[in-house]
Amino acid sequence: MSTITVNVEEKLFQNRYRVDHGRPHIRIKDAAVCSNECRQQSCTYICPASCYKAEGNGGVTLITDGCLECGSCRVICSEHLNVAWEYPRGGHGILFKFG
Repeated sequence: MSTITVNVEEKLFQNRYRVDHGRPHIRIKDAAVCSNECRQQSCTYICPASCYKAEGNGGVTLITDGCLECGSCRVICSEHLNVAWEYPRGGHGILFKFG
């Protein structure tokens, strides 16, 4: 039996994302909550598209380009409720190649 290796980054690269400039579908409600109250900053490693980045000052930066719209960030941030998320406007957001 042979082993099949799947490279997630290669598969994600095949998807397309149409940015809705000036109107992101997701945002961090209060940056101070991320740096002062959320010690784990789980969003920085749970997001499959790596949209959340931990900063050296303890904060978190969100870049919505490439978001898979999976909702993982909303689930993982349920303790602090610090993620405002809605579906992108029609024609914007992720365009999956295989699905």
